Amino acid sequence: MLPGTPARAASPAGPKRSTGGFTFAEDPHRAAPDARIIWHAELDPAILAVRARPTAPDDPDALRLDALAPWLTVVPGHGGSEHAVLCDGRHRLRLDVVTGRLSGGQAVALDYLLNGVRSAGPRLLTLRRLLSLCRHRRFAESLFPPDPQMPRLIAILRVGDALAAGASQREIATEMFGDEAVALDWNGRSDALRSRLRRLGREAREMAAGGYRRLLLRGAGEA
Repeated sequence: MLPGTPARAASPAGPKRSTGGFTFAEDPHRAAPDARIIWHAELDPAILAVRARPTAPDDPDALRLDALAPWLTVVPGHGGSEHAVLCDGRHRLRLDVVTGRLSGGQAVALDYLLNGVRSAGPRLLTLRRLLSLCRHRRFAESLFPPDPQMPRLIAILRVGDALAAGASQREIATEMFGDEAVALDWNGRSDALRSRLRRLGREAREMAAGGYRRLLLRGAGEA
């Protein structure tokens, strides 16, 4: 979903591990920036639980749903609850509505459910991101600092895709590191390039086997 398109609702599925850790299967043909994955709560420590109460649109504490529609996806949950993702393709935040509804209304007032010491940190960050989005109608870059692990994660993804496509280790190394680096180091004494590629390949297989579920848990005690 891109800015300017209405909020969409998706059909829920049961919280089965066979679904990959999320509550419904996104269309595999949908481009990654447009996908809206609703992860199970056990895998996403930044989920902010809220209670929603209908209120007047001119209430100064109102959450205006029409203003958030370009980024909002709402999924019905179990027992009348709702799951909501606000995402622009690069930034995301997640709400679980335990009572009340976000869908079908004009404006709501939210009660934010926070507890604990360590576990409150990621949820407080989600709350800060939500308040900033409501005030400024954009995702604040300062509240979404770059992940220093992202270059390595992208490299793992590239290696995994190449291995799945049947590429050889040398072909992968050439594509990632260049002809010159491969020509100098591929048969060198240090074996550094081969070792690096083997590590990336091992991590790619681990990620594909379910390790991707741990990505949201990284840094859960920070923020």
